Amino acid sequence: QVQLVESGGGLVQAGGSLRLSCEASGRTFRSYVLGWFRQAPGKEREFVAAISWMGSSTSYAGSVKGRFTISRDNTKNTLYLQMNSLKPEDTAVYYCAASHKIVVLTTAIGYDYWGQGTQVTVSS
Repeated sequence: QVQLVESGGGLVQAGGSLRLSCEASGRTFRSYVLGWFRQAPGKEREFVAAISWMGSSTSYAGSVKGRFTISRDNTKNTLYLQMNSLKPEDTAVYYCAASHKIVVLTTAIGYDYWGQGTQVTVSS
C-alpha cells in the first residue's frame, strides 16, 4: 500500500497563493494516479484535480481550472497543488488520494488510498 501525508495548508488572504504537497511512501509510486479532493464544512467531498502516472495527463474541476495546477515529482515521491488567486470559497480541508487505475479519475470512487488532509482557509 501507499501512505500519503499532506502539508502546506494555512491561512491566506483572498487573491493569495499556497502550494500543497503530498508526500507518498511505499513501492511503485509511478504506478498510481494521484488526485486532490477538498471538503468544506457542511458540504460533500469534491474533486479538485488529478494527474496520471507520469504527469502527462491532468484533469481539473471547473471551479479551479486556470487557478490551480497539479503536478508530481516521481523522483521525490511527491504530489503538488499550486493554488493561485485563492477565493474564500476555496476554504476546505484538502486531501490527496492515490488510485491503482491507469486513467485519471474525477470522483472519489476508484481511489484506494487517502491522506489525512490539510486545512486551507481563505479570508475575505
